[in-house]
Amino acid sequence: MDINIILAGVGGQGILSISAVIGVAAMEHGLDVKQSEVHGMSQRGGAVVSHLRISDQPIFSSLISMGEADMILSVEPMELLRYKPYLKKDGFLISNTKTVVNIPNYPEEQVLFAAIEKYPNRVLLDAETLAKKAGNVRAANMVMLGAAADHLALEPSYLEEAIKHIFERKGERIVQLNLDAFNAGREAANQYLATV
Repeated sequence: MDINIILAGVGGQGILSISAVIGVAAMEHGLDVKQSEVHGMSQRGGAVVSHLRISDQPIFSSLISMGEADMILSVEPMELLRYKPYLKKDGFLISNTKTVVNIPNYPEEQVLFAAIEKYPNRVLLDAETLAKKAGNVRAANMVMLGAAADHLALEPSYLEEAIKHIFERKGERIVQLNLDAFNAGREAANQYLATV
């Protein structure tokens, strides 16, 4: 089993927390994990990307080659398009629909989403709205993780265990809010795919 995931977004969106949850879930179940991350500007709004590779065999490189990503999971839609050359032909795109207009020539939303909707294997969700309904708008990243959960070749229960582990130091309430956001994203993704 090999899973190659590119996680993308902008600073402050919790990209590295998503990566940590997936990585912990994989390692706790005996899989090899390699991760590489690149931070843009050292402030909120700068681009952030993480390459995450998981396998039941030893992994020798932390970087994903062009055309080798099984999934691009993005908390910002333009960042998803920036990395689409990495996606396999049958790969999956999962993106938040909430834009972060952080550059002067940011594309029009209509153009942005038309480009994403060309891909048959996709999920587009308003993660902030779903997170707010689940009890914490700051858990939009866990909504996005939930949206990806059924397409990761890891049991969703493994991801739930990892969420508990990562957030337990923040208290039971925060753990539950993140689990609720995760489950909201999972449910919304399944509803989305049923209508595409």
